Amino acid sequence: MENFKQNNKRKKKFSSVDGFISNTGNIDNGDIRKRFRQNYAPTSTNSFDLEIQSKTNEGLNERNPSINQDFIGYSEDKSKVSKNNFDLNLDNDIPKKPRRRFLFFKSKKDKKKQPVRKRVFKTVGVLFIVIFLSLGSILGYGYLKTRQIFKGNGEGAAGLQKNVQPSALNGEGDGRVNILLLGKGGPGHEAPDLTDTILLASIDPVQNEAALLSVPRDMYVKDALGNSMKINAIYSTAKQRKLSEANKTDSDKQLAEDYGLKAIKQSASEVLGIPVHYYVMVDFTAFKEAIDTVGGITIDVKEPLYDATMAWLNKGSPLIADKGMQTFDGNRALMYARSRHGSARGDFDRTERQREVILALEQKVLTLGTFSNPFKVVELINTLGDNVRTDLNGTGELKRLYEIMQNIGADKFVSIGLADPPNILVGTDNVNGQSIVEPLEGLYQYDKIHSYIRNTLLDPFLKQENARIVILNGTATPGLATEREKELKSYGYNIVKIDNAPTDNYAKTVLVDVTNSKPFTLSYLEKRLGLVKTTQNIEGLPTSETADFVIILGSNEVNTSTSN
Repeated sequence: MENFKQNNKRKKKFSSVDGFISNTGNIDNGDIRKRFRQNYAPTSTNSFDLEIQSKTNEGLNERNPSINQDFIGYSEDKSKVSKNNFDLNLDNDIPKKPRRRFLFFKSKKDKKKQPVRKRVFKTVGVLFIVIFLSLGSILGYGYLKTRQIFKGNGEGAAGLQKNVQPSALNGEGDGRVNILLLGKGGPGHEAPDLTDTILLASIDPVQNEAALLSVPRDMYVKDALGNSMKINAIYSTAKQRKLSEANKTDSDKQLAEDYGLKAIKQSASEVLGIPVHYYVMVDFTAFKEAIDTVGGITIDVKEPLYDATMAWLNKGSPLIADKGMQTFDGNRALMYARSRHGSARGDFDRTERQREVILALEQKVLTLGTFSNPFKVVELINTLGDNVRTDLNGTGELKRLYEIMQNIGADKFVSIGLADPPNILVGTDNVNGQSIVEPLEGLYQYDKIHSYIRNTLLDPFLKQENARIVILNGTATPGLATEREKELKSYGYNIVKIDNAPTDNYAKTVLVDVTNSKPFTLSYLEKRLGLVKTTQNIEGLPTSETADFVIILGSNEVNTSTSN
């Protein structure tokens, strides 16, 4: 016993005896209950245990006489008892430390003891973490897919800015946002890189109007090298030309595709006479799946559409769409947009149906509030990620476009075709044994198309200001004012009068800003004429009652007119 006491004084550790008694700490003065739990908690009442407990109690009682010396151990239910059956169960007063299984979670027994409010707080915490991690995964995935879709190498449209300054616009038409929509077959289709669907979406963010314009896929054009071909082959030809010059690595393929897309944008701009700011190219797979993602589209079919050549895609039936209001899934919408053999005007009717499909899809997306729902956006991105390309500069521009489109009602969205009565500007012909589409003016002659498109898709700032312009011939050469009038009218300027200037000795053209109230028109005129407005007070000119600007043509216009 004396040795036992001596060991306690030296604070030596007990070792376990057959696993029944174990001491992992030193004995010193402190809470006796803590020492019982940590060091003297036998699990049975056999003679060996009782002997050890007796020695333990004896040693402790000499140091702490207040402890009942009659304590003998534990009962079978592990409660402390004494010879006098007096309950010494100290465990009732000593809360056990709960076992943590994982993060916030405890055992079922412990959960029952928690206050309801505490459980609610912890549940909310867990849900918050789950949502945070899920949203993080979604946004991370969406970010990767977004980078795959948005190449961000477009020229950019100043019209997307909320407060556009005149200096930001390059010229007439730049106040609109023009997006070239291209559709191709894609992998698994014959001639997968032919862009058989070519549409231009033109948005007026000032008047909140928009238009969808079809470009015939068989329009005969010249590429940058002067080679003649159908416009639907421009992208494919330019891409393959670039690939033939490269090593065909992934980087080279990317550059070749960008080269082809730049070529088709340039060609479309030359035909239409307006700037093309962006492109969006999808294949058939993306087209179908995008429509399915938004739950289909609804179209009012004007007359039944039959096409026996597409029956194999329609369960053997040649009837693609019956007359009346129709709800199309992605597959039927694609057939409706691709079919041309069952229509009287062939490809011209097909381009009209393509506009119907795109307009229906646009209205469905806006009606659903798709871009305000992040999960729907991610679903669309997931659908389109591998099958769509655009040079829009990221989701910021896409969001801005969505904001603009929300302000454009269905009645403010017009559909335009180059062969739609009464404005028939193109017709069919045959060149080298192939059917083509060409301007009625003649092959590669686009002046009338340009004038029609520019005035139909009028620059929103020219339209808003509607400045009155007077053109005066300040030379002895007749016809100069008429030529300049024709040019400016083709861009949508409001020419109210042409006449001769008070004198005919002007060496250089002069631009007079009469009212100083039309900043966008002034900026456009200065860029087109290559000069700055004059501040001189010139006698004999129209006043602010009849004009906002006066252009006096000088002899420098003679050389320009001759060279043209």
